[in-house]
Amino acid sequence: MKSIFRSFLIALTLVGISVAVVESQESKGKDEFNVLGIGRRIKGRIVDHTGNHGQDHRIWSRSLHQWRDLYIYLPPGYNCNERYPIMIFLHPFALDERTFMHVVPLIDDAIASGKLPPMIIAAPDGSLDGKGCLSKPGSFFLNSDAGPYEDFVLNDVWDFVCQRYPVRPERGAHVLAGASMGGFAAFNLGIRHRDAFGIAIGLNPPLNLRWADVDGNPRAKFDPRRWGWRTGFDDGNEVLANYAGAFKIRLGHVIRPVFGEGDAALVAISENNPIELVLKTGLRNGELSMFVGYGGRDEFNIDAQVDSFLYTAKHRGLGVGVAFEPDGHHDLATTMKFIPTVIRWLGPQLAPYAPGR
Repeated sequence: MKSIFRSFLIALTLVGISVAVVESQESKGKDEFNVLGIGRRIKGRIVDHTGNHGQDHRIWSRSLHQWRDLYIYLPPGYNCNERYPIMIFLHPFALDERTFMHVVPLIDDAIASGKLPPMIIAAPDGSLDGKGCLSKPGSFFLNSDAGPYEDFVLNDVWDFVCQRYPVRPERGAHVLAGASMGGFAAFNLGIRHRDAFGIAIGLNPPLNLRWADVDGNPRAKFDPRRWGWRTGFDDGNEVLANYAGAFKIRLGHVIRPVFGEGDAALVAISENNPIELVLKTGLRNGELSMFVGYGGRDEFNIDAQVDSFLYTAKHRGLGVGVAFEPDGHHDLATTMKFIPTVIRWLGPQLAPYAPGR
C-alpha cells in the first residue's frame, strides 16, 4: 500500500503539483502558498481578490453568475497616475489561479532589475466549478456548454481590472500568457482577438489538438512527411498522458466537459484548435507576437503538437519565439525553466509601453 501511495505522489510531483496543493484544492480555504510570505519577499504587491486566505474578496462574474477568484500583481514603484502594460496569466488544467504564485517572484525580480518594464498581471480562476481540484476538469477558458469562460476573462476580468487599475490602451501592451491549458487559451484567444492583444505566450501548450500521423496515431512524433489529422474523439478511456504508470489522464475527463463527444467534439475542437485558427483567420506576420516553450519528453505528446504548429508558422512566414528543453516533461519544473527566456524575449516587446513613455 505504501508503494502505491508513493508512486501516486511521484506522479503528482511529475505533474508539478505538491500534496499540499492537492489537499487544499478540495477546500479553497488553505493558504498553501503563504501569500503573506511571498508578499514579504517581493518588491511589488499582490492584491487578493480571492476567497483563499480567510476572507472573501472575490469578484462577481456577470457571465458565470457567480463569485470568482482573481489575483492582481502590482509592480515595484506602482503609481496609480501612470499607465501600465497588462498580462493575463491563464493557469493549467485541473489547477487554479494559485498557480501564478510560482511565477510571481521571478517576474517581480525581473521588473525590479530592469529586465522587464513594470506591468500589471491578472490571474483569474478558470476551473469549471471554482474549486480547481484534481478531480475536476478545466474550462480551456472558452465559451462552451460548460460555461462562458471566454466572456469571463475578456469581459468580466478585463473590465474589473481596467476600471480599478491604470492599464495602457495599446494592444501591443496587452499580453495573454499561460501554461498547458492556459497556453492553449493564450494562443486561441490571442489569434482570435488580436485586435485587442498583441502578445501570446504559451508554455507546454497544446497548439494542435488534432495532431496525428497518417496512421491516425496521436502519440506519434511529428514528421511533416507523415502528417495526418485526428478525426475522432470518441473513446473517453483513451489515455492522453501516462505519468510513470501511476497516474493516467484520460480523454473523456479532459475533452468531454468542454468540447462534447463524437462529431460535435470534432467540430468544436477544430473551431478552436490554434493551428487551424492560424489558417482560418489568415494570421499574418506582425499581427501577433508569439512565444512558445515546450519539452521533448512531454507526457501529452505536446512536443509533436508544437512542432506541427511551428512547421506551419515557418511556412507561412510567421515569427515565433521558442524555448525548447529536449528532456523536458509536462510538469512545473520544465515550465519554470522557460521563464528566464520568456523574460528576455518579452522585455523588448513591452519596452515601448513602459510607464511614462
